[in-house]
Amino acid sequence: MADKDAYVNDGSDNAHVSSAAASNEDNLKLLRDAVRSLPPQAVKDLLSNGACARCVFWLFSIHRHILSCPLVSTSVLSAILRELAETEGDVADPPNNLDSVQESEEVEVCKICLGIMQFVYRDAKEILAKKDCAIDFAATIADVVKLEGHQIDSFSLELSLPPTIVDNEEAVWSYMKKKYKSEPWYREKFPSQSITIKDFLKLSLTNPLEMLLDVKSNPSTFRIRLTYTHSDTSPNGQHSSERNGCSKRRKIDDSDDLKKHANVHKVEGHEVRTNASNKLEDHMFGCLTFPLEKVSRSCSLIVQCYRTSIYIGGRYLKYSRKVSQTRWIIDGERMGEASVEEIVGGTILPMCQGDSYKFHAAGREDIDVRMLGTGRPFLG
Repeated sequence: MADKDAYVNDGSDNAHVSSAAASNEDNLKLLRDAVRSLPPQAVKDLLSNGACARCVFWLFSIHRHILSCPLVSTSVLSAILRELAETEGDVADPPNNLDSVQESEEVEVCKICLGIMQFVYRDAKEILAKKDCAIDFAATIADVVKLEGHQIDSFSLELSLPPTIVDNEEAVWSYMKKKYKSEPWYREKFPSQSITIKDFLKLSLTNPLEMLLDVKSNPSTFRIRLTYTHSDTSPNGQHSSERNGCSKRRKIDDSDDLKKHANVHKVEGHEVRTNASNKLEDHMFGCLTFPLEKVSRSCSLIVQCYRTSIYIGGRYLKYSRKVSQTRWIIDGERMGEASVEEIVGGTILPMCQGDSYKFHAAGREDIDVRMLGTGRPFLG
């Protein structure tokens, strides 16, 4: 575990990571116990068909155990599941030293999540990047926030995934229902409490980011956005199955019909929407098949930080007859000395560290008209 602190620079981050490491052994025991309850044949089936370890845990709704182990690497999770599949349920204890499990240089990209839950991606320069565990990946995101110099008291995490992953989710749910619906464990583990890959990934990153940034995640004006794209999605966002004339769902007259079957529950204090796999399958044309095709390329990832719009209202007084209300240019020549829009916006923009501004006033006046009295209301 000694190497897990190497990427953090300040003492507070080291304290957070050390605290997580201290409880890691107990969490691993709970995880191992949960794995023993999984059906070995189904696990072996999923692994042999190209599912990564985290996708298997996601499918079987083992959320809390994974979320409480942000330091556990993908190789360790894979080793635990392979042990289950090979020994028919008799899972040996994982090694105390997690570094003893060797990570292969070559990563076989998961056919379901396209590598996003393996923390494998191509960066803005299209260079392949691979992170061992959730907290390592979260550290990369936290570094972006810190390098850009943002001062925050909370954050909101946003994810955008390619439509391929949504299609893959539906395909694997359909496959599992078709093959295992008669098994007792299927009725116990599958239908009601499963969440989407998107929510699972968001939950996996939220707590590590809270530790590394030392702020809480809640509805905030500061947004961290992870945008994943994949090469089999065209530039206009159309998925290959749609380009081939294959619609994955029938049109439903009552859109609330699906909503009734998608419940909201809480995992680790966060509200997530359950997967309405049974109802979704009823409205699929069968264009998706499982096992899925082999994935030769992982997703590309762009990490962006931004703030939502800040609205400032007030009243302005204009004493000069040479200042227009808004910026006024005719044939490339400025009319007047300045504008109320530029004076107000140019003052507020640096304070808010914004990229641009817009100015709206209640009514207009000519450039040679002064605005006296109580002033004119404006919103910027």
